[in-house]
Amino acid sequence: MTVAPLFFGFTTGLSLIVAIGAQNAFVLRQGIRREHVFVTALVCFLSDAVLIFAGVGGMGVLVERVPWLLVAARLGGFLFLGTYAVFAFRRAIKPDSLKFSGANQTTGVPAVILTTLALTWLNPHVYIDTVLLLGSVAVSQGTGARWFALGAIGASLIWFFALAYAACFLAPLFAKPKAWQVLDVIIGLLMSFFAILLIWPVFTM
Repeated sequence: MTVAPLFFGFTTGLSLIVAIGAQNAFVLRQGIRREHVFVTALVCFLSDAVLIFAGVGGMGVLVERVPWLLVAARLGGFLFLGTYAVFAFRRAIKPDSLKFSGANQTTGVPAVILTTLALTWLNPHVYIDTVLLLGSVAVSQGTGARWFALGAIGASLIWFFALAYAACFLAPLFAKPKAWQVLDVIIGLLMSFFAILLIWPVFTM
């Protein structure tokens, strides 16, 4: 009785997590830099676990009944992603900022944690997918809702750590500043695209 909802939760959670997004792009970048890889993956995983439990616990119903919470999340996410895109473009323009091998270029753990939290909690799609969608599907499992949630959490655990540490093997490719320029330009474009996607529904309501 517990295997079915556990597997269903795992596959459903994985299908929602494995997508190109601001959070995954940042995890990939940290993995390539081999900088606080474990902390980045851990923060993403723990955030997902909290959101999944919140969805199963009924928080999804709250967000659904109070629309302005989602609007506020969209505005906050737009501002953050827009700012992050500007920083990415600035890194691509300034060659000195691409030399990550030096100790003076290392980003501190608090900054990495705050960035990871912002990319996670200021993304309204997290509340739509993780809280609303997973929460509603979990409720449909009846007594298996908790096992469904555990399956989804397991998918998050495997995905973020696999993505972060697999990216470490790409580090030699990014030994040259040119590769970092290309990556930062791509990240900047992605962040800009995601920022526009987040804010667009606010103007079409």
